[in-house]
Parts: sequence; structure tokens; C-alpha cells
Amino acid sequence: MKTGIIQQHNTADIDHNMARLSEKVKQLAAEGAELVVLQELHDSLYFCQTENVELFNLATPIPSDRTDYYSKVAKEAGIVLVCSLFERRAAGLYHNTAVVFEKDGSIAGKYRKMHIPDDPAYYEKFYFTPGDIGFEPINTSIGRLGVLVCWDQWYPEAARLMALKGAEILIYPTAIGWESSDSDDEKSRQREAWITVQRGHAVANGLPVVTVNRVGHEPDPSGATGGINFWGRSFIAGPQGEFLYQAPSDCETTALVDIDLKRSENVRRWWPFLRDRRIENYSNLSRRYIDD
Repeated sequence: MKTGIIQQHNTADIDHNMARLSEKVKQLAAEGAELVVLQELHDSLYFCQTENVELFNLATPIPSDRTDYYSKVAKEAGIVLVCSLFERRAAGLYHNTAVVFEKDGSIAGKYRKMHIPDDPAYYEKFYFTPGDIGFEPINTSIGRLGVLVCWDQWYPEAARLMALKGAEILIYPTAIGWESSDSDDEKSRQREAWITVQRGHAVANGLPVVTVNRVGHEPDPSGATGGINFWGRSFIAGPQGEFLYQAPSDCETTALVDIDLKRSENVRRWWPFLRDRRIENYSNLSRRYIDD
């Protein structure tokens, strides 16, 4: 499956961000892409650096003019498109939602981000209600996509449940970077941990992983911090965690990578982790913590 990824630096000009994405999608489609994955909250700046009720105005219903735009992009390009939108479900109720568009422009499905962070410069709990439609792969003409979003990527349970429901690939639109006060050593540890844990999901589940991050500096509107430097490094890993592609950390990029979905079958035969799971002993995984 020829998979395109777009790692982009965003500005405050939403229309310009969307237009640039559209052109890059069309470019990848012209090169043979069947699937294109965009980064998290790709239309605007990463607005969660501050808590500001006015920023709820950025949200859009699903469906809406915004989904109509990406529907048209997917249809004209003839590709399956994974988008990441700030969903307005109702007044006072919002989600961080991935929307998958089919080649004909129809909405194949959506996923609402389940794990919501609340850290300095990442005040997402102020904006997003945790998802309530579960970990459900999305059926498309090119395969069964296990779409998750950013902070979900740290949780092996999310990846496993997608795999157990038949996902053929794990996909993570992402917005992650360094806050200005982090030391160089800490920055390196954070980025390597982020890469390692997702490669681990690939290995543990015998599935390819596609992760698409933002890149570039975005200032903190409040001035309380030096803003976030999004570290890029979007990557695609195969079902043994092997790198099929890794983007640079300091610039925009588009890439087209051919993922062999049939390889997962062989890897799972060699390493039959699903066969050897001791499911009768895992009930405590549903507990917050196992106290004595």
C-alpha cells in the first residue's frame, strides 16, 4: 500500500495551511499514493498551549464545510485520506477527532481521541472530551485502519485493542515537541522514548505503524513559556519495528512509502504473540492500579 505522509509547519493562517495540505496531497497522489496521513490538528496552530474559551471557535461539526473540503480533496486525488479535526459535537462538548475519507469522498469513519493529556503547554483536557466510540478500526477500500491520535500512542492497550479487532495498520496523527525549558538531554530522551514505544506497538502486534508529527516552532500566546518546538521525525515502521522511513526533525517534508501489508501475516507466524497471550490471567488490566 503506497502511503503518503505530510509533515508540515503551520501558521496562524488556516486557509493557507489547508491549501498547502491540499497541494501536497495532490502531489503525493500523482506519485501513486493510495493512502495519505496528515498530522494532528493540521488546520491551525496548536492552540492547546493556553486555556482560552475563544479558541473553541476553531471547532467544526462533523459533517461541515471543513469536512466537505477534505472530502473534495480525497475524491479529486482518488486516495484514502486521514485527517485530524477539532470536532464541535454540541455547545460545550468538543473532541479531538480523526476523520477518514474514502476515495469517493465519503466519510469512511472517525475516531475520537481517548487519552487526553494535561501538561504544561499541552492543556488538552480544557478543550477535549475523551472519546466515547471506542477503539474501532475503520474499514476502507485499501484496508482496515487502526486510527489513533497522539497521546494514545503511549498506551499499549489502545494499539492492542485495535489489533485484536482486526486493524491491518496503526496510524497516529501527532503534535508533539519540546517545551522551551527542557534540557538537551531530556529532549533527546523524550523523542527517543516516543519513537521506541511506537515501534514496540508494531512489534507486539505484528503491524506497520504510521506516525505523522508537526514540525517547527509555535510561540506560546501567553508568553508564559518559550513555546513548543515540534520535533518532526514522522516515521513509518514495519511489523518488526523496522524503519521504512524517518523524516527530518527540522523541516517540512512529504514522503511516499510502499508498505507491504502481507508481511504482517508472515511476521505473526514467526512471532505468534496473539496465540500465546494468557487471556485468562489478564482481568486485572481493567483496574486503575492493583493494590495489596
